[in-house]
Amino acid sequence: MKRRSLLSAMAAAVVPLPDLKLLDAAPETYWKRLRDEQFLLPDWRAYMNNGSLGVAPRPVVAAVAEYLERGAGMIGSEYPRWGYELMESHRKEAAAYLGCAFENLAITHNATEAMSMVAQGLDLASGDEILMTDQEHTGGKGAWLLRQARHGLRVRTVEIPMPPKDSAQLVDRLIGAIGPRTRVLSFSGILTTTGLVMPVREICRAARAKGVITLVDGAHMHGQIPFRIDELECDFLAGSPHKWLFAPPGCGLLYIRDEMLERLWPTVTTEAWTNRGLKAARFMQVGTNSRAVLEGMGAGIRFAQGIGPGRVYGRIHELARRARGLAAAIPELELLTPEDDGLYGGLVAFRIPKPVFARFAEKAAAEKMWIYGSDLMRIATHVHTRPQDVDRFFALLGESRSA
Repeated sequence: MKRRSLLSAMAAAVVPLPDLKLLDAAPETYWKRLRDEQFLLPDWRAYMNNGSLGVAPRPVVAAVAEYLERGAGMIGSEYPRWGYELMESHRKEAAAYLGCAFENLAITHNATEAMSMVAQGLDLASGDEILMTDQEHTGGKGAWLLRQARHGLRVRTVEIPMPPKDSAQLVDRLIGAIGPRTRVLSFSGILTTTGLVMPVREICRAARAKGVITLVDGAHMHGQIPFRIDELECDFLAGSPHKWLFAPPGCGLLYIRDEMLERLWPTVTTEAWTNRGLKAARFMQVGTNSRAVLEGMGAGIRFAQGIGPGRVYGRIHELARRARGLAAAIPELELLTPEDDGLYGGLVAFRIPKPVFARFAEKAAAEKMWIYGSDLMRIATHVHTRPQDVDRFFALLGESRSA
């Protein structure tokens, strides 16, 4: 009997997206079908931690499996890898979605690596200052702390209010903190702790006027909120499409503004690192890597495009508003997400008394609800999140308060 190939098995499991006419006629039916037909999540799993690692839909898993099989059989004419190749078609697809020229986009493994490439690749002198918020992800600040320890740079943090009054307050806080030795402003476009959406363009524009380089940790941005990189006016932006853009782990992005292509040194090199004509691709000449995950990244972008980025954001934010409303109704919670719709996307954050959290975490684990946080709790909604998941989250929290 002929063995059924992995490719044919995965292909058989992939079905077309639900018709968008269903979304207009019966939206909850549409989103239920999307979860049931397009994701491998079992019915018993409520996954509330998309901010740490997203869930790859079936077409993405199939794309990875297909390329692994093709590569193992050497079916194609190319090496089944990246790390020496320019990957122009992949970069063009990602750049079209993100809103920038593909020549300015390099492929990395994740946002942490991209942030480190910038931090280690800029010529900076002892005493130069790096400014960042007090809520940066460890992957965003670690490389700067390394340079502080190794090269004498000074890292200084700015406290971000939780919640802020408005976007103007955020701009004033960061730009007002720039000093005479500040050379780089490194900050998250969406804060990992609270999901606060920062006014990136206004901050970057004001920083440039002061001669300060801007590096945006955009790990939470693409796939969660609508934006175009070429409208942000940043010098660098790091991305992790495995969070909100349906990609598998192991693929990341680095945007480099034209003026910075000559100022940034590669930190991992093969022979082509001296070829400046490659532009951003010069920074992805890093040696052999699996191309299958990049095929998955492309499939994730096409999946998002198939639904429509605006519709994805609308659903994510609709569920986040639901979560915020339920959180606001519980007196014991300190709500950290602003009321302003423009200051959050799919992440809602609040503080929980520690004894309540301990009981809540136990109840959530018993019900197979995947949560993230401690006494500072973050709930992350995506298109696979069900309204009843959000409701059950807060029902368990209520039970934990009264226990």
